[in-house]
Amino acid sequence: MGNLFNSYAVSASGMEAQARRLRHVSENIANADTPGYRRKTIDFRAEIDRASGVSRVTTGPVQLDPRTLPRVYDPGHPLADEAGFHDGSTVDLMIEIADAREASRSYEANLRVFDQTRQMAQGLLELLRR
Repeated sequence: MGNLFNSYAVSASGMEAQARRLRHVSENIANADTPGYRRKTIDFRAEIDRASGVSRVTTGPVQLDPRTLPRVYDPGHPLADEAGFHDGSTVDLMIEIADAREASRSYEANLRVFDQTRQMAQGLLELLRR
């Protein structure tokens, strides 16, 4: 029964990590046109729970895109300098949409594992009742 609970913990940590990733991707998409905005990313890490010996997924700190901000020519923009340029954002919508799709599918895969584990535990409990 302990392995079933470990499966719950692993899949739940995966869902939590992907939910955080999706939250940052959503922020990036919402700020794609914000001047000076830097894309946010997070890294995934495997962390071993010493009490149970189970490896779980955790997220690292939020990292900002280190690339230089693109210069956008828009003389009518309130932040434009005397030459008509202002800083753009480092968000690429195609990359963000792909990341959102990947995070969503990974979340769904972890949810399926969680549900399958629940069904196996329920089946085991039904067998033990007999």
